[in-house]
Amino acid sequence: MNGTAQTVIVVGSGPTGLLLAGDLAAAGVPVTLVEKRPHKISNLSRAFVVHARTLEQLDARGLADEIDARGQKLDRLRLFEGLTIDLSALPSRFNHLLVLPQFEVEKALERRAIDAGVSFSYETEVTGLIQGTDGVTLQVRRGGGESQEMSAAYVVGADGMRSAVREAVGLPFPGRSVIRSVVLADVRLAETPENVLTVNTAGDAFAFIAPFGDGYYRVIGWNRAHDVPDSEPLDLDEIKEIARLALGRDFGMHDARWMSRFHSDERQAPHYRVGRVLLAGDAAHVHTPAGGQGMNTGLQDAANLGWKLAAVLNGRASEGLLETYEAERHPVGKAVLRSSGGLVRLAMAKRPWTLAARAGLTAFLARVRPARDRAVGQITGIGFRYPAPKGSHRLVGTRVPDVALDGGSRLYEALRAGEFMLILPQGDTYKSDAVRVAHWASGRRTALLVRPDGYAAWAADEVAEGGVKSTDFPRDFAGYSLR
Repeated sequence: MNGTAQTVIVVGSGPTGLLLAGDLAAAGVPVTLVEKRPHKISNLSRAFVVHARTLEQLDARGLADEIDARGQKLDRLRLFEGLTIDLSALPSRFNHLLVLPQFEVEKALERRAIDAGVSFSYETEVTGLIQGTDGVTLQVRRGGGESQEMSAAYVVGADGMRSAVREAVGLPFPGRSVIRSVVLADVRLAETPENVLTVNTAGDAFAFIAPFGDGYYRVIGWNRAHDVPDSEPLDLDEIKEIARLALGRDFGMHDARWMSRFHSDERQAPHYRVGRVLLAGDAAHVHTPAGGQGMNTGLQDAANLGWKLAAVLNGRASEGLLETYEAERHPVGKAVLRSSGGLVRLAMAKRPWTLAARAGLTAFLARVRPARDRAVGQITGIGFRYPAPKGSHRLVGTRVPDVALDGGSRLYEALRAGEFMLILPQGDTYKSDAVRVAHWASGRRTALLVRPDGYAAWAADEVAEGGVKSTDFPRDFAGYSLR
């Protein structure tokens, strides 16, 4: 294990793996990104939605503005029964849903990872894994050749639903297939849809249409009455028929450049960590595409894990800090499975009692703003909070919005340094190499310690005379020295 004491191997070069590898490299951790496929940013990705919390995390990496400019913004989210949710009131700089193909996000993340110094190993397939007391050895096969070994202090599996890393550590992936025979296609349209995002259900059919921006549109469809295996041949006539059933017309679909049939699962690994091996993104959880939360949840997994792994490897925290990754992100993954599955079941409701339940829920959300805000907070990611120790301040564990700081800066610009931020009332000071200090732009008297991923670690409503002292903080933050 010589030479691997502070190194990480990330397996999988999708959005989750790219963001995580970039974060580690930016923090000075030597990291290799291993990918089974040849080097190529594929335009065949399924994800098309970037939510507010993900844009905030990208903002903390200096990428959000360029990504936000490439997509098409929606300030309203249309659900079933005519329920429309206004996103313009979101308490976020990104008070909208961004329609943007996943590959555009991957391009920006890959460029950042390269600039940060990530080493890439393409056409490298993981075939086995051995854990030791001080590191992990991967068995890999490069370009279909003979087996080789790669070693690191930690390995992160971000290699998708069929994760070789998850299988190598013996973790099950319990769950089930929820929808079979979902069809995808990239097509041209003779008629331009009225809305940027076109989606509807009718009877047994569901259809979704979103633009690539290059003249092609991604179509996703499902017909409950035509439940066939993934291997069943697919043609454009079937896709057009689903669109007509769900949307009333097929918009003159033609010139399909790609078509595929797949099934949608709901699964979650029971643990996200086994010793020195961790899981993130689809390797840890998969769910239905309802709500567009898949890529977003994986990116937020990476944002949670990256700073913790870097702190451990850079000697600023004990290994116990890694336990908080599963403790914080596993409940979020479970909640996303539950909400996305619920949306699919309600959208495709057919029996009288399920239709009545859907109508009742729609009316309730339309009338009761706190319930509607909670639903929006979960879909967009801004409403999730992490567990806090008993007796903690009410803000601990909550997402901190992009507050204005003294001098004209803002929080998520300051978080680009990848360090804890202590925000103090104007005039107060605090000196420590462990945290960076900023001041509120307003006259607010709260003292707030913000984690590198934008969540509150500690807070006090009033700063005592003499200012914040190191003894005010918890003795440690799960092993992270704050003094």
